[in-house]
Amino acid sequence: MTDGERLLEVRDVSVSLGRGRAATEILNGVSLGLGAGEIVGLIGETGSGKTTLARTILGVNAPTAGTVRISGTTVSALRGRELRGFRRSGTVQFVFQDPLRSLDPDLRIGAIVAEGLAIRGELGTDELAARAREALELVGLESAMADRHPAQLSGGQRQRVAIARALAGGPRLLVCDEPVSALDASSRNQILRLLDELRVRLGIGILVISHDLSSLAAIADRIAVLYRGRVLEDGPTGSVLSVPRHPYSALLVASAPSVADHSGPAPQTLRRTASDPPAPAGAGACVYVARCPFATAACAAAPSTNAVGASWEVACHHAETWRHTLAERRKHHPAPAAAARPLAGATR
Repeated sequence: MTDGERLLEVRDVSVSLGRGRAATEILNGVSLGLGAGEIVGLIGETGSGKTTLARTILGVNAPTAGTVRISGTTVSALRGRELRGFRRSGTVQFVFQDPLRSLDPDLRIGAIVAEGLAIRGELGTDELAARAREALELVGLESAMADRHPAQLSGGQRQRVAIARALAGGPRLLVCDEPVSALDASSRNQILRLLDELRVRLGIGILVISHDLSSLAAIADRIAVLYRGRVLEDGPTGSVLSVPRHPYSALLVASAPSVADHSGPAPQTLRRTASDPPAPAGAGACVYVARCPFATAACAAAPSTNAVGASWEVACHHAETWRHTLAERRKHHPAPAAAARPLAGATR
């Protein structure tokens, strides 16, 4: 995908929070692209920088280096009135993790969905109500729900309302931060299907931030793996889940029963142990070096991001070789025996 075809282009973005000596680097050289009609999943554990990246895309955090472009506009260069104008344009919208906390309990659903449009001051009362009803129907809710309050809806319905609020302004890009983590399994699957349908029907791009690989596996075209502020791997979902090139990606896949290939490497073979050689240390080392069982002296320097084919990138010195040592590691780190199950009818 060329830069001109990308709806979202994050290039070499670094973000530090705090000032002076108290500043902490949260993101370091992050690059990410997303096209219209595409869903990209951003996976990473707590503290990896996922939410900071989302806030930077929205213009809440200003990058200390790099650029963020959305639909041809360099958002990272906007300040003051220009930034407010871009936000009010509705080009990019955010869907929060917890719909119960992100919806005003005192407002009716219709007012919540139309709130962003009302702030623009371009539509009258009747037009706002009509747009709210259209947005509700777009996400599979009856327009009559416009007269209810959030407490009268189920968790899945509230998240649909949150998505309707985002869609009411006619966005080109949706940023969804853990959009299904607060829902039960049934509602989670319904919301994931809804997002998949919306990107096809509306042609919008969707960035889904999650720590749950199974959610991303269901809908994402590509997955980017974030660790300690660096993108370690970015590639087609099927490829990343079936043959991950980075050891950290492989550990995430092996640790997720719903997507793990049980014929592939077991989690224990992908973790460092006391018997592994000491990992290189230093400020310029690979961010994953302290946890990587395949680290060598080369990892004392952070790896550059290398292309694997046309649409797959990985930042690892040993992307092509670490799997060669798995057979030996299996000998020293065998899989734990499965716990014995009691026979039917047995008593303790």
